[in-house]
Amino acid sequence: MAKAFRKFLPMFDRVLVERFSAETVTKGGIMIPEKSQGKVLQATVVAVGPGTTNKNGAVTPVSVTVGEKVLLPEYGGTKVVLDDKDYFLFRDADILGKYVE
Repeated sequence: MAKAFRKFLPMFDRVLVERFSAETVTKGGIMIPEKSQGKVLQATVVAVGPGTTNKNGAVTPVSVTVGEKVLLPEYGGTKVVLDDKDYFLFRDADILGKYVE
């Protein structure tokens, strides 16, 4: 997994995330069909860009760090496939929030 991220680094204020997997079984043990599974909006940050440059030339860093769990919008993001695994690329401003542990 770490080898794939040496080949791909997000630019500017972009954040690369890995979505959590969808629930396939209910608490009662009933299997949920793939078509009925909801879209997972939680993800883990796996790589971040350096940030954006403001008018003065100073770099504004990204607000999340690698390893944090974040809440994503229902739509948006760019799908990126690295080592046969799906990841999504979002702008820092598109991320709705992060979970505090």
